[in-house]
Amino acid sequence: MEETNRQRKIAGVLQKDLVDVLQKAAQDGMKGVIISVSKVHVTSDLGVAKVYLSVFPSSKREELIKGVISNTTLIRHEMAARTKNQLRRMPELLFFGDDTLDYIEKIDKSLKGEDENPIKNPSVLPKRKRN
Repeated sequence: MEETNRQRKIAGVLQKDLVDVLQKAAQDGMKGVIISVSKVHVTSDLGVAKVYLSVFPSSKREELIKGVISNTTLIRHEMAARTKNQLRRMPELLFFGDDTLDYIEKIDKSLKGEDENPIKNPSVLPKRKRN
């Protein structure tokens, strides 16, 4: 099903403000970690927003995602304050890790010959999990 203009607009507003909120929190708590919001999908009823987070270095991804999930209420409250003039109701936020960078790195290594050649053996590259 195609996203409506309203869904895309709300996703853009949420993405922009979430970047500010999460990067501020990361500066306070985790030095040397870069966090970005790679994608936001909003449901058609505008009640749920799925947020995909990209974290560098990727070794800290699981720890950071768990921390974000445990603080979802505080993040949602901060987001509601920031978007009060743009949204009537703040969607529920669901956070997921984005493994795109790891996937690209794995392909790059394979094509450079550092790993087994994926052209000769396609099973080397794992199938990506969809959330």
